[in-house]
Amino acid sequence: MSQLHELVTALAAPWVVLSPRSGQLTGSGAEGVYARDRRLLSKLVVTVDGVEPIPLQVDEQSASTHVYVAKADREETVLVYRRREVTRDGMTERITLVNNSRDAVTCQLEVALGTDLAGIVAVRNSTAATLPTVEARYDDSGRLYWENEGTRVTAELDPGTTATPQLEPGEEFTMIIKVIASSPRTLSGFTIDPPVNTILYTASVHCSDHRVERWFDRSLDDVRALQLAVGNDRYLGAGPPWYLTLFGRDSLISAGMLIPVDPELAAGTLRALAKWQGAKVDIDTAEQPGKIPHELRAEAAEHGAEFVLPPVYYGTHDATQLWITTLHKAWRWGMPADQVHDLLPNLQRALAWMRDYADPDGDGFLEYVDESGHGLANQGWKDSDDSVQWPNGEIATAPIALCEVQGYAYAAAVRGAELLDAFGESGDEWRTWATALQERFREAFWVDGYPAIALDGAKNAVAGRTSNMGHLLGTGLLDADEEQRVADVLGEDDLDSGFGLRTLSTAMSRFNPIGYHTGSVWPHDTAMTVQGLYTAGHADVASSYLAGLVRAAESFDYRLPELYGGRGRTAETRPTPYPTSCRPQAWAAASVVAVLVAALGIEPDVPGGVLTLNPAPSLPWSELTLSGLRVAGAPLTVEWRNGEAAVLEAPEDLQHRLLV
Repeated sequence: MSQLHELVTALAAPWVVLSPRSGQLTGSGAEGVYARDRRLLSKLVVTVDGVEPIPLQVDEQSASTHVYVAKADREETVLVYRRREVTRDGMTERITLVNNSRDAVTCQLEVALGTDLAGIVAVRNSTAATLPTVEARYDDSGRLYWENEGTRVTAELDPGTTATPQLEPGEEFTMIIKVIASSPRTLSGFTIDPPVNTILYTASVHCSDHRVERWFDRSLDDVRALQLAVGNDRYLGAGPPWYLTLFGRDSLISAGMLIPVDPELAAGTLRALAKWQGAKVDIDTAEQPGKIPHELRAEAAEHGAEFVLPPVYYGTHDATQLWITTLHKAWRWGMPADQVHDLLPNLQRALAWMRDYADPDGDGFLEYVDESGHGLANQGWKDSDDSVQWPNGEIATAPIALCEVQGYAYAAAVRGAELLDAFGESGDEWRTWATALQERFREAFWVDGYPAIALDGAKNAVAGRTSNMGHLLGTGLLDADEEQRVADVLGEDDLDSGFGLRTLSTAMSRFNPIGYHTGSVWPHDTAMTVQGLYTAGHADVASSYLAGLVRAAESFDYRLPELYGGRGRTAETRPTPYPTSCRPQAWAAASVVAVLVAALGIEPDVPGGVLTLNPAPSLPWSELTLSGLRVAGAPLTVEWRNGEAAVLEAPEDLQHRLLV
């Protein structure tokens, strides 16, 4: 059985196909055709004369279109080409036999189809293996279909499931399979739907290191394929197959990183999440007034008796702050004032949540605990059970106050205050609130020369060097001396794997290079830290991590996975795949835009009429040009050559300010 990271992914959200390199779907593991959190086909096996063809090649022409090449006989005279194309509303596969011999041949081409119609959680936890196969039927048009619990899958085959063509030399024969599906209406009111329009990006990169160009191009191709929508509001599904839906944290971080190439994506994500902003206190769903949800699905995700997430689940302690800072960034990059104004009531409720609900014990820090008994134990981006631990491996006790959550809250208060001031409201309360949080943080969180990952339930600073501290850079919570101390720690080999930032230091007793949050590398985690390092003026450390991401991207054929392992520069030449990593994945794909824009120090302030360029004094390459970025609906092109930066194209009404 292939691991998830070994499977080939064809994607046009909400549809995705996961197969081994043969293209065959056998129902093993995560193989299958999926849409809207359900496996629609678990079996699609092609045979020629009763034998499966021998795979030769996979040509991934785009995120959504693949061609699988195989040979049907030992003499290699009959080749099988399977062109699989996934669209927003289904999958089409064209199976073509080509006779390359000098003689006529007769082949029996047969396709076997089947499904368990398993829910996504059942596939992930392997309980789908015990599900029965759903009986196939024929509709009035002669098409195959399978139906269960309101989900109906239909397959149309031309000329049918079996064909016996006689092929003269050079002739070919094609069988076409079209698969579509319909889903029931949901009790939650949320559905996983494709966007109305396909977005064509104009952004491009020229770099003296061509690996950067390939990484950028493939990432934007994946971003296009990951797009979903609530009505006309686009957002990114976090990653196939497990997380192809709307997430608070993931979708906001991804959209925020992509604002320079797709500002409307951020606006859509903000509006989509605002529709589900909390309005009441509900312990079962973790809803609170003003809170931005963690994830939305069509049905409950029943992972086990003690881990059941409702269809609309609010168990996140950082999405609300990230919603505020994403709105602020979108505004600065040119989100129309009327659209920002429409979201001011949501902004005010989100700010109030930080004050009224996010600090349940009133100690001045934002902390969380799962009160439902069946939700997430940890509610930061590292949401696994063992992600907050002491150097000896002991798990920290709840309630947990994460360091980066405080940094996000500080930034949200300051930037939220700026938004309020700009639209005729007073932001003074939130500036005062932010200053008080900053003072408390300085007194409580610093340990052994760096910020602790968290305060535990007894208000002890949880020691141990982790990547979380990197998220504090650029939030404003730290002063310049504190940012220098953090940059010094991040520059050490125990955190820098050579392929990105480790989630946990090698000095920790439970360090594992492929531990989910205990030593692995997450591209978005590294990218957010790189953004902060460049903003804080620590280009040497930032560039080391940026170069590591490029090396990792090359190793993964320029499609960075959700996470991977990195033992160290001298221990290996390639990063280690994580077995169940999503690939592509939204914030991994978005990371390339984030780090390149940060390296060039591009900081527009459209409301203030200023475009600031504060490039790093040195980069890992001699030339870098970003073209086709978007500021206030107009193109922006920035060039960096041998230490000198220039704006080649920008909105005429923005004053340019170059900092060197």
